[in-house]
Amino acid sequence: MQRVRVLVVDDHRIFAESLAAALAAEPDVEVSAAGSGPAALRCLERAVGEGRRFDVILVDADLGGKVAGVRPALPVQAADEDGLVDGMSLVTGVRSVHPQVRIVVLAEKDDPRRAALALQAGAGGWVAKDCSLSRLLTVIRGVLRDETHLPPALLTGVLRELTAARKHRTESERLVETLTPREREVLRCMVAGLGRKAVAERLYLSPHTVRTHMQNVLGKLGVHSTLAAVALARRAGVGPVDPGPASARDVVERGGQPA
Repeated sequence: MQRVRVLVVDDHRIFAESLAAALAAEPDVEVSAAGSGPAALRCLERAVGEGRRFDVILVDADLGGKVAGVRPALPVQAADEDGLVDGMSLVTGVRSVHPQVRIVVLAEKDDPRRAALALQAGAGGWVAKDCSLSRLLTVIRGVLRDETHLPPALLTGVLRELTAARKHRTESERLVETLTPREREVLRCMVAGLGRKAVAERLYLSPHTVRTHMQNVLGKLGVHSTLAAVALARRAGVGPVDPGPASARDVVERGGQPA
């Protein structure tokens, strides 16, 4: 019998432990639980080191008490068990570095916008926390077959959200295509959070030249601030400059955006 290794990530300890115990009663399921984003990342990294990778992780949509997709995750400190990581950042970070791991988001209530964000982040399923155990097991086994699972009542709303997101992304991509290669480089540095001086040092340009490029980028993208330019760039799929090999924790610290 092939066993399925599941990691439950929820900062509500009683719920996490109860769910883990219920899943562990299944003969083919092995379960662990983590009470925070940093703890989950450590579990995943430790499992890789031991050669016992997780197959599926169940992530609380409200992990850290924040609304996913509205506020950025706080930085994750390696030794900070209480560090806050929102659910979507954790999903993106895990999928970026551990693409073989399937992810299911557990939610208190149905929300088409947040469910669409979960799918865009790389989740394979969105399940209500009060669903039956049999339903949850069906979803777990389904995502392992690369199926996408959503409550039927959410399908129309999620499709509408994804269509709207695609429209915004297409428009953002069109604007980014108007940039010169050098301006795109500068934009990627902006996405990475680099200031003018750091961009100048990285690209071997003068601060004055970088300032001119940044002004040109804002003008061509039709925005008035660096934050707006970065948001548009992310919608267009523009990632940060590559600082080197990344870990899941690195991705989460960048606000859930893979390089």
